[in-house]
Amino acid sequence: MVATHIEYTKENPLNREPPVRELVSSFITPSSTSYDRNHGPIPHLSADTHTIEVDGLVKTPLRLSVHQLATEFPQHEVLCALECAGNRRHTMRTMLKEVDGIDWGDAAIMNCKWRGPRLRDVLHRAGVDQCKGRPGLHVAFSSFQVQCEEDEWFGGSVELERGLDEEADVILALEMNDAPLEPRHGFPVRVVLPGIAGARWVKWLDRITVQDQESTNFYQRRDYKVLPEEAVNRDAAEPFWDQTPAISEISINSVVAVPEDNETVYLSDVGKLEVKGYAVPQGSGGPVVKVQVSGDGGRTWIDAEIGKSESAGADGRVRKWCWVLWRVEVEVETGEGKEVISRAIDAQGNMQAEHSQWNLRGVGYSGYGRAKNLTVRYRE
Repeated sequence: MVATHIEYTKENPLNREPPVRELVSSFITPSSTSYDRNHGPIPHLSADTHTIEVDGLVKTPLRLSVHQLATEFPQHEVLCALECAGNRRHTMRTMLKEVDGIDWGDAAIMNCKWRGPRLRDVLHRAGVDQCKGRPGLHVAFSSFQVQCEEDEWFGGSVELERGLDEEADVILALEMNDAPLEPRHGFPVRVVLPGIAGARWVKWLDRITVQDQESTNFYQRRDYKVLPEEAVNRDAAEPFWDQTPAISEISINSVVAVPEDNETVYLSDVGKLEVKGYAVPQGSGGPVVKVQVSGDGGRTWIDAEIGKSESAGADGRVRKWCWVLWRVEVEVETGEGKEVISRAIDAQGNMQAEHSQWNLRGVGYSGYGRAKNLTVRYRE
């Protein structure tokens, strides 16, 4: 399969995030506001000729066209957040200590509608039932369209059990927000793994393989892992890559989006400050049921208002995979160097901690949301 047009380069891939204030202005993230994370160029493929191979430990290997994926399987829609494993890396490097990686702020996340066939339906057609009862299997996703910074291709995997679980809502997305995927979002087909870190949501999907080990790709084996704290540099990390599990489920998280660090802000007539942000649940533990905000360093906490229309879909199903947008007014003392912090709690009782473990790659940061170094005043 050959891409007919490529933007960016292996050495200079497209990586960007929107202003976090703009990000939280919409519950559904429009394409124009979405972040981009790539390890290589963006291929431009044809939906008319692109095919997906399904192979490995299945009875009947398949080669499916995009048209077949769209017409021969029931189409399933899932509303969920897609979060880069490096989201909030800047906070880890400034609150804890230096890390190795792109200096992502708080906006390497998007909340979108995705539509396409369920992965489990495709795997059942391929005869995956012959694997029933066999432990330790994985389903791997591969894209061979472009060379990446650290490998000749891009891949990731999850446990087969999750891929087959109907409640996990894993799909092969053909659409995002009621429109065909754009090239930068994986056109014509990408994997959508609700509750799983974005590194596993392989774009420009070429192959699905059922196998007895996780993906052998660099980005599964030697990146996107929370290495132990003694792995202080690349040399020290070497012994730990094979011993440390790959990031899978995302951690519970919240972010203060308004105000932002270093702003001068003004209290209302009743002496309170408006604070807004987003929060995501831990893996499959959603939805987020409570967000608390403090303007006095955590001595007291105020429950934020969570967007009421965002807790359930039109069909009444709980939206367990998506973020919530929240708002609250808190008391903050006037002066310089002030801070507002947030923490989230999800339906399974997971609560956001003040800090998460430092690691060399700066992935998975989920400490309190923060707006730091605020200058707080009354309006004159």
